[in-house]
Amino acid sequence: MAVAELYTQYNRVWIPDPEEVWKPAEIAQDYRAGDRALRLRLEDGTELEYPAVPGALPPLCNPDVLVGENDLTALSYLHEPAVLHNLRVRFADSRLIYTYCGIILVAMNPYKQLPIYGDAVIHAYSGQNAGDLDPHIFAVAEEAYKQMARDNRNQSLIVSGESGAGKTVSARYAMRYFAAVSGSGGNARVEDKVLASNPITEAVGNAKTTRNDNSSRFGKYMEISFDEGSRILGANMRTYLLEKSRVVFQSENERNYHVFYQLCASSQLSEFKHLRLGRAEDFHYTRMGGPTSIAGVDDGADMAETRRTFRLLGFEEPVQMDIFRVLAAILHLGNVQVAAVGTERSLVREDDSHLAVFCELLGLQRSRVAQWLCNRKIVTASETVVKPMTQAQALNARDALAKKVYAHVFTFIVDGINRALRFSGKQHTFIGVLDIYGFETFDLNSFEQFCINYANEKLQQQFNLHVFKLEQEEYVREGIPWALVDFYDNQPVIDLIEARAGVLDLLDEECLLPHGSDENWLQKLYNTFASADALFEKPRMSSTSFIIQHFADKVEYECSGFLEKNRDTVYDTLVDTMRASQLHLCANFFQEKPAPSSPFGSGITVKPAKPVVKPGGKHFRSTVGSEFRSSLSLLMETLNATTPHYVRCIKPNDGKLPFEFDSRRVAQQLRACGVLETIRISAQSYPSRWTYIEFYSRYGILMKQQELSAGDRKEACRVALHRLIQDSHQYEFGKTKIFFRAGQVAYLEKLRLDKLRQSCVVIQKHVRGWLQRKRFLRERRAAVTLQRYFRGQLTVRKAVTAAALKEAWAAIVLQRHCRGYLVRSLYRLIRLAAITIQAHARGFLARRSYRQMLQERKAVVLQKHARAWLARRRFQSVRRFVLNVQLTHRVQRLQKRLEDQGRENHGLLEKLTSLAALRAGDLERAQRLEVELQRAAARGDRAEDRGRRDRAAAEERLAKMQKRNTELEMEKRQVQAQLQERTRELQEKMDTLTKQLFEDMQKEERQRAFLEKSFELKANDYEQQLQRLRAEVTAAAEEGAGLRRQLQEERAASAGLREELAQLGQQAKAAADLEEEIALLQAQRVDVERHVQAQKREMREKMAEVTQQLLESYDIKDVRSRLSAEDLEHLNEDGELWFAYEGLKKATRVLESHFQAQKECYEKEIEALGSQVLHLHQELSRLQTLVRAESSASQRFRHEATRLASENSMIPDFKQQISELEKQKEDLESRLSVHAGSGKEDQEASTWPDGNAAEEEEGAQRRAGGDQDEIKTQDQPRDSRQPQKPLKPPGRAEPEASLHPWKERDLVEELDAKDTMIRKLQDQVAALTRTIEKAQDVPLAPGPKEYLGMLEYRREDEARLIQNLILDLKPRGVVVNMLPGLPAHILLMCVRYADARDDAAMLKSLMSSAIGAIKQVVQDHFEDFEMLSFWLSNTCHFLNCLKQYSGEEEFARYNSPRQNQNCLSHFDLSDYRQVLSDVAIQIYHQFVVVMGKQIQPMIVPGMLEHESLQGISGLKPTGLRKRSSSIDDTDAYTMASVLQQLSYFYGTMSQSGLDPELTRQAVRQVLYLIGAVTLNSLLLRKDMCSCRKGMQIRCNISYLEEWLKDKNLPSSLARDTLEPLSQAAWLLQVKKATDSDASDIYERCTALSSVQIIKILNSYTPIDDFEKRVTPAFVRKVQALLSGRGDSAQLMLDAAYLFRVMFPFAASPHALEQIQIPSSFKLGFLNRL
Repeated sequence: MAVAELYTQYNRVWIPDPEEVWKPAEIAQDYRAGDRALRLRLEDGTELEYPAVPGALPPLCNPDVLVGENDLTALSYLHEPAVLHNLRVRFADSRLIYTYCGIILVAMNPYKQLPIYGDAVIHAYSGQNAGDLDPHIFAVAEEAYKQMARDNRNQSLIVSGESGAGKTVSARYAMRYFAAVSGSGGNARVEDKVLASNPITEAVGNAKTTRNDNSSRFGKYMEISFDEGSRILGANMRTYLLEKSRVVFQSENERNYHVFYQLCASSQLSEFKHLRLGRAEDFHYTRMGGPTSIAGVDDGADMAETRRTFRLLGFEEPVQMDIFRVLAAILHLGNVQVAAVGTERSLVREDDSHLAVFCELLGLQRSRVAQWLCNRKIVTASETVVKPMTQAQALNARDALAKKVYAHVFTFIVDGINRALRFSGKQHTFIGVLDIYGFETFDLNSFEQFCINYANEKLQQQFNLHVFKLEQEEYVREGIPWALVDFYDNQPVIDLIEARAGVLDLLDEECLLPHGSDENWLQKLYNTFASADALFEKPRMSSTSFIIQHFADKVEYECSGFLEKNRDTVYDTLVDTMRASQLHLCANFFQEKPAPSSPFGSGITVKPAKPVVKPGGKHFRSTVGSEFRSSLSLLMETLNATTPHYVRCIKPNDGKLPFEFDSRRVAQQLRACGVLETIRISAQSYPSRWTYIEFYSRYGILMKQQELSAGDRKEACRVALHRLIQDSHQYEFGKTKIFFRAGQVAYLEKLRLDKLRQSCVVIQKHVRGWLQRKRFLRERRAAVTLQRYFRGQLTVRKAVTAAALKEAWAAIVLQRHCRGYLVRSLYRLIRLAAITIQAHARGFLARRSYRQMLQERKAVVLQKHARAWLARRRFQSVRRFVLNVQLTHRVQRLQKRLEDQGRENHGLLEKLTSLAALRAGDLERAQRLEVELQRAAARGDRAEDRGRRDRAAAEERLAKMQKRNTELEMEKRQVQAQLQERTRELQEKMDTLTKQLFEDMQKEERQRAFLEKSFELKANDYEQQLQRLRAEVTAAAEEGAGLRRQLQEERAASAGLREELAQLGQQAKAAADLEEEIALLQAQRVDVERHVQAQKREMREKMAEVTQQLLESYDIKDVRSRLSAEDLEHLNEDGELWFAYEGLKKATRVLESHFQAQKECYEKEIEALGSQVLHLHQELSRLQTLVRAESSASQRFRHEATRLASENSMIPDFKQQISELEKQKEDLESRLSVHAGSGKEDQEASTWPDGNAAEEEEGAQRRAGGDQDEIKTQDQPRDSRQPQKPLKPPGRAEPEASLHPWKERDLVEELDAKDTMIRKLQDQVAALTRTIEKAQDVPLAPGPKEYLGMLEYRREDEARLIQNLILDLKPRGVVVNMLPGLPAHILLMCVRYADARDDAAMLKSLMSSAIGAIKQVVQDHFEDFEMLSFWLSNTCHFLNCLKQYSGEEEFARYNSPRQNQNCLSHFDLSDYRQVLSDVAIQIYHQFVVVMGKQIQPMIVPGMLEHESLQGISGLKPTGLRKRSSSIDDTDAYTMASVLQQLSYFYGTMSQSGLDPELTRQAVRQVLYLIGAVTLNSLLLRKDMCSCRKGMQIRCNISYLEEWLKDKNLPSSLARDTLEPLSQAAWLLQVKKATDSDASDIYERCTALSSVQIIKILNSYTPIDDFEKRVTPAFVRKVQALLSGRGDSAQLMLDAAYLFRVMFPFAASPHALEQIQIPSSFKLGFLNRL
């Protein structure tokens, strides 16, 4: 459609305004072709008539949805007001300082520190495409760096703008980005030096101006060099047009260069005393501009920073001091006074103090300096003339010298910086950062502004050509016909300045003339260009200036001073004087130096249309203009040989106020910096460009159903666009984009808005209709109700009269009384009847209830006894039935096994015959074994003899003690006789001595009781030790018997198969022999126990007798009654009473010595038995080794015959169980007899607990119905499993006596059960014996091997072990069926072998090799997630195994008894555990890094860009810099990709056997990364800050929570790590308008910082016109509420943050002796022990 058709009612346009430049207005009436005026309505409601000139209608406003876009080229209408308004909205409202304008980055100076330049922001922009995140200087720097690394092409970053716009800061941040993302190629931190050059150049090249406190007064091109790996090698700096005039002159409210004020501020330092400086107000060159300080700037601190960077860049301290001496000399030179002598001469006094200091600092002759400051030398062909100068000329010569010296100092510093940044390697590519002044126009423009604008003309020409080239490439790439676009070419202006006979050429020519002047030069300009060139104008009101029409604006230049500044000459006499300086630095400044040449001689150049005049010869002195033209040509050569990137810095206001937008100043700078030219070039053809994905997503609502159902999106877009826009010339279809002419996107937005508005109207219509119907029905029901009641009232009123009321009242009174009488009569009758019935009924019920209760009580008693009897009988019958069934089933199973084995034995006959020759020596070995067993039995007999002798010695000692007690008793009687004689004498002292004696006796009694108890405990301990040792002897004997049987069976097998069968038939006899041996040993144990019990009882009885005798011998009352004070006093004097007391203590000592002797005897006996057991163990191990060596050849046969051997071995076990049950039966019978006779007696000894019988019965059932291992446990002594309870007091025997009948009944039943079980077991044994006798050729095989959990290896096999187990092990395909941590367990078993050998060198070598190999394999596969997961799991398992088997108490409590036996016994590996812990931490960190690298590319596309919820897409146009996700979403990541990757991580960790707690920590770390990266990207993407995107994010978070729930992981992981992202999503969806909304945001968003909340609110972007923007007033409300928070000022979350990892200890449940090594490990050289 035509653009004029868009001027309809309610649309908005821009009209010029003198203050705001442009202001919006609404069209009040549709515009029709031919109308002379356009009716508009302003924002204040006033209407006006705007002249409607055909072809010059006011520019239209963009739809609100497009306002605030990241890229100005995304706007539908591209013109100056749209650009200005978009920048205002982004800067003033959204607080966004960066905006794209095609290839240009527009940077607004915020005059405020913003938290958008931290390391986290750098990391966020690193590796991203330019359009993926919000505009930023880092995005442009990343684009330049990426193109350099990808295309191997040099890049340039051109930063321009006027003073105060922020050029220096932008360039500094760009260089900081390059330093951060690249790093240096060598050891030195070159990037730090590159950044350190900024403080120095700012000190000597920046100054305060009226527009900027830190304005760069020179141009700078920093060339950063990179190697082939895109790492910084070094840098080189070039400077352009230093403003030297600022050294000697500053305007009001301006300052000189910062370094002078820094020197003055540091003048009090000791190292600066010799400079003789003072305050800045004391020097002429630093006080000309007024105030010498800047608010918020500390010149002293800046001086310290400058000196620090000097040192960092290699400026030695003497060199620094020389520089400062020269700078201080310049200040003193400015204070040198020049006096006028007449009108033609001037004078400088030699005694001038500042002249003296100047000459002293620089080492000059004072007289020569004073002379040549006031005179100059003129050399002619014939003579040399000294001509005096006037005062003005002398002052100019002084200032020229100061400027010249400062320029040399500046150049020297720049050269020093370049030397420090110089590199030795070969430069591969470079990135140049150009920080240069922008177009300048002031009220008074001089030579400096002329050069600056000349440089900007050259840069603008290069910029126009580049933009034109990119536009052409875009059209060709998309396959769209290219049409020439008219763009502004400023070549005529450049020719006017630099061509032959141009402005600069005429200026240089005038400078060569002896009497040249500014007026003569200006007249030449008038004569040459005034009428010949339209770009040159002569002012009407001035005759000392000229006007040049630049690309940005007309500039009037004042010609005064042009020649002097262009010459920039210092008289030769002063130059010769300075060359004679004693200061070496100063003397070198004035030496002749060759001019530099261009390194890009063959680069691309931009040639002028007219030839440029070159200097004629060497003898001509170069001027400033010619030097600047040469350096500018060199710069253009460099830029043309690189790919440029543009940053245009804009100064928003002149007051330096934060986020204040001055439309006039911004518009002026936009015109000057080329932004509008870029917009104009783009708008001439197809300014709006949408990808097919963006168009389909945005305008799918305008498509029909058949268009949406088409499979090809491009074709659907084509069909829909042909239908929506009839004029096909208004758009073009490219390969990836659709190109629209100006206004067409706005038209589409209008159609979309109309469609949405129409849909909203339909929805509102139905909703409002439903509401109205609902309201109508409610009102109708209310009306009907009111009518009903109203009509009823009317009817009542018509029917009621006075007579009727009286009659009705009388009738009511009569009825009341009558009805009351009748009711009362009936009530009395009913009440009487009810009372009578209740009385009889209650009596009947009470009697019946009593009888029922009585019957129930009797029945309960009977049922109690009957049910108890029935329950016991039922339990006994069920128990017998179950036992019968179990035994029958097992017997049948055994019989079936024997029958199957019999059929298999036929194939083994030939194999058995081959083993007959190997059994010749079995008989001899069996005989030796019998001899050894007899010797062991003899040793046991000797031990019992020694025990009997010890007991006899103990009895003899007890007899002696009794004798001693008798003697004491006689002595006591003597003492009593003596006491009777002296009773009266000791009556008064009786109480005191009696009390003391009584306390001592109690103490002795307690000590005696303690000794008795300790003796009893020790005796019990010794008894237990004896029992354990005897059990070991028994076990050793049984093992020896088993070995003997094996040897006998092997010998019989060598004799023939029939002898083998005969041996099997005699198994019952062998079992009987074994039973007799066991019975003999048990009888010995019973005798020993009985003897010990008898000895204990005798000891207790004797101790009790002695104690009782001692207590009875001292009757306290009798003594107290018979003793008098005199007797006690006499007794005390003779010491007889204390003699008796000492005798009692001696008796106690005798008992103690007896106890000690008994203890030593027991200990000796234990040691003897222990040595016997050790000897037996050694003999058994030797026999086992011999048997294992002999039977290795028949291993295969034994494996086949294992089942027969196991069946055969059950016969002696059953017989052993029978004997055990018989013994239990005897025990129960004896207990029954004891219980029967103990009804009236008190038990003094300890008894078994009441529940032991039941426990024994249950144990019998378990033994009868359990497997072989449970039956074998009967060999263990009962005392070790069932400890006895302590003795009961005598007072509790009577209640227990009443329970004896029930106990007798239980014991009788238990005896019946035992008899039944014994009979059944005997029948089973007989049946099994008969079955075995009938079987044929049943060989016996030795029992299965018992392993020690060690792996034997040789020292020379250690390298193979490490290579195969660690370095060459591939977890893929093996880890699925492998024991978790199997390599770790194998390493532990090898460690145990080295520990068992007590070989420190072997253990150290193994541990060091294993740890080194783990580090090596992790280093070799540092990016293999599966390998890292596998070795992280095994390292943790190995660490836990070392802890588990260390023997330390804190870890041993988690072990089984067998695992505790396998603990390390010789070495402490705690140091190696620490090393392993460090290795595990390193692996975990690399493990987390690899997880982050793999999932990070999926996070932003899956969490932010993917539309998880269909139908709420929020895509908008992105302009020239397209997002990578908007080009092609065929292979784009989705939320399913993120969940799939998480599942892969979790599955790999689970398969690797990683500890669940460690898995939880890893998942927590990944979820934190997802939340941090998503939130950081959200904060840096304004297009994602919308309500719809908040819904998408919340949906994706719910997917993560569901994933956690599916993997049985705690949901708190998502709540802890994703809370900031969840709150950000809520913030995008919540209403943001009222004060309550602000309070809700303040209270809810606790996980977000204040900076993040404000950033999200400012970045909130409506997707449709129906959404409302967040007003600045609401943002200020929230900011006021958040001002009290003390949270961090950082905008970004640290995505690289790692939580502290904890390695939990988890004991391995796997037994080392049961671990099998797979053959795939190739560890066949290891031997299991």
